[in-house]
Amino acid sequence: MKYSLNLILLLLFIGNLGIKASSAADKKDPVDYVNPFLGTDFFGHTFPGASLPNALVHLSPDVHTEGWTYCAGYIYSESSIIGFSHTHWNGVGMVNGGEVLLMPTVGDKLQIVPGSRKNPDEGYRSRFDHKDESASPGYYSVLLKDYNINVELTSTQRAGFHRYTFPKADNSRIILDLGHQIGNMKSGQDSELKIIDNNRIEGAKSAGLGNVYFVAEFSKPFKYYGTFDASYVTPESGGSLFPYKNAEAGDKIGAFLNFTTEENEQILVKVGISYTSIEGARRNLEAEIPHWDFDKTRNDAREIWNKELSRIEIDGASEDQKEIFNSALYHSLLSQYISQDVDGKYFGSDHKIHEAKGYDFYGSFSCWDTYRSQHPLMTLIAPDHVDNYIKSIVAKVENYGWLPAQHFLNVFGEAMVGDHLIPVIVDAYKKGYRDFDVKKLYAAMSKKALENPSAPVPHEAGRSGLDFYKELGYTPVDRVTEAVPNTLELAYDDWCIAQLAKELGKKDDYELFMKRAGNYKNLWDAETQFMRPKKADGNWLEALNDNEQEIVRFGEHSYYKYFDPLLVGRRPNRHYTESNAWQYIWSVQHDPQGLIDLFGSNKAFTKKLDTFFEMSPIISKPKYVGVVGTIGQYVHGNQPSHHVAYLYNYAGEPWKTQKRVRQVVNELYRTGPGGICGNEDMGSLSSWYALSAMGFYPVTPGSTTYAIGSPLFGETKIKVAKNKTFTIIALNNSKKNQYIQSATLNGKAFNRTWIDHQEIMDGGTLEFKMGSEPNKKWGTEKGSVPFSMSK
Repeated sequence: MKYSLNLILLLLFIGNLGIKASSAADKKDPVDYVNPFLGTDFFGHTFPGASLPNALVHLSPDVHTEGWTYCAGYIYSESSIIGFSHTHWNGVGMVNGGEVLLMPTVGDKLQIVPGSRKNPDEGYRSRFDHKDESASPGYYSVLLKDYNINVELTSTQRAGFHRYTFPKADNSRIILDLGHQIGNMKSGQDSELKIIDNNRIEGAKSAGLGNVYFVAEFSKPFKYYGTFDASYVTPESGGSLFPYKNAEAGDKIGAFLNFTTEENEQILVKVGISYTSIEGARRNLEAEIPHWDFDKTRNDAREIWNKELSRIEIDGASEDQKEIFNSALYHSLLSQYISQDVDGKYFGSDHKIHEAKGYDFYGSFSCWDTYRSQHPLMTLIAPDHVDNYIKSIVAKVENYGWLPAQHFLNVFGEAMVGDHLIPVIVDAYKKGYRDFDVKKLYAAMSKKALENPSAPVPHEAGRSGLDFYKELGYTPVDRVTEAVPNTLELAYDDWCIAQLAKELGKKDDYELFMKRAGNYKNLWDAETQFMRPKKADGNWLEALNDNEQEIVRFGEHSYYKYFDPLLVGRRPNRHYTESNAWQYIWSVQHDPQGLIDLFGSNKAFTKKLDTFFEMSPIISKPKYVGVVGTIGQYVHGNQPSHHVAYLYNYAGEPWKTQKRVRQVVNELYRTGPGGICGNEDMGSLSSWYALSAMGFYPVTPGSTTYAIGSPLFGETKIKVAKNKTFTIIALNNSKKNQYIQSATLNGKAFNRTWIDHQEIMDGGTLEFKMGSEPNKKWGTEKGSVPFSMSK
């Protein structure tokens, strides 16, 4: 059979179009690689529900509310759902959230309590299967098996959007439960609700971190309605229901809404949330979801996430690595929460309403976790938010009259050691973020470093053991809880203050705080080579040896009597924060060279490091839940270890940093629900992975340098500005080829184990040649070592 040349060319053209169309259809966006279920098993404490970056609303399913395992309200191993609430924390160890819960049901019997995991039929909760559950950034869906209701969730920054697909039924319902919450943090005040009409309910959930106001609108009028109070049984009815009552107040109150539904009929619910007022919640809802188009809101959320995730592009990565990396980026971008309404109003720490003019107000800072890597990552990929973080801290200082440390909403106090809003501020300032009142912040941080607070600021909002620290140069174990890390981390914070003092031309302050930055040396025990607990009289805490551990009490303070390098112990008795002496030797981020000097030589230092990574992970009793993700005594499941693999760079053996960093990214980060080895802690574990996978890490936030590790992907592109990209290329890269052989920066030889922030932000190309054997000379020349306070 003969064909004309034109026909053959036409067929080839059509075929080529088909190949291109197929290729385009197969191409995935970054959001397609994100798995919101990653970290929902074990103790990752992430949640799978719908949210946006930097949002106020985090709408997600709750399966249980009591105990540390259920900090996020959800854990993958469970098989029944209580309902869908609007506030959740991303991976914290705090059992909190779960405000304003909705649950759709079907059935003749009206249930107003959730029932138990063992017997869901005792209440309104429902069984579900993971095969009927899905999630992507900004969207979640699940089939409630007991009711045959398909639930879909999406959200904007300040509002949640529910879509429930019901079966044909005369007794379809939606339960609004204001008694539901994760944990048991109470305010002592009543929650309130009011049924405004057949399509709207308004009210306030009284919660431990402050009132959560809401306005809920329903797409279909109620057939019947009423309220309930699960904590009260009327003597007349023997029940807790109040049909057609349009308002309620109390602790465990709620509303029930009845409908008649046809097969596959959809009822939509929009819920605006505010921390200021019902009016604020109403304005938030009207501004962000003025329509009933669920799919539009879902698609808008997808596009927002796609834009944010596209700030970093990776190539030369496996499908598993793409899931882990994009999910890590997702969790990192999820972890800072705005608190203001669309009009800028926010509830301040002085319990008054203020207005954030021209910026977003961030109400919570889990800074012991986030200063190390989450905030530094944001200086690279979220430059439009960084100044707003710091402006929010300025506002807190103005409202509170004091510089807080780690806090959630308006619950202040020094729950964790250190004073780590300081490195968040200084790191941003040193990296060129200046659109905030730095003088006010400097005055607040220096005052806090020198004085205890006075009323009305509570004493516990001050630095722990400050008077001892100033007088002795350390905090003594027989007077201060977690005395060793308290000293080390305050020394680091003081170094950060010194850097800002220098920038502001405050020479005397600079010298004072630089001197205090060396206080870590006061707890160095050369004999044991540990940062060792020291008592107020200057003597070391006695070694355990053959003694049996016991607890000593001094007034209200208590502590373990003997020093045991493998003991983590329990608060308030422990010497170290969630760690032991092995894990806290290295917490001198501002002065690794000074630490090496204490050991006496690079060789002695790296010998201790080698032992740290190679020894048994077993700790002294009692066991501690945070000792997870172990490589020897290295504990990646907790923050104090996070910079340690990079310390070989400072001691002339950067190839060991490359080896250990690759070991962590390959062994301790995986796909699926169990893919995070420890508490996600507001993006801290995820941001560590994102940075380390790109090939560098900020050992010393407050300086502008990043330590070089081992790039995981063939190519990484960071969009650092509108028309600027910084590209990291790893030639001949593979799981086996983890060692840097040579490198160039913008075509010139690059033989150092650090890179400056500005070099990245200027754009350009950092190219590595990788190999299976270490090049023990690379990165060891003069000037190759990253920043340290000691020269």
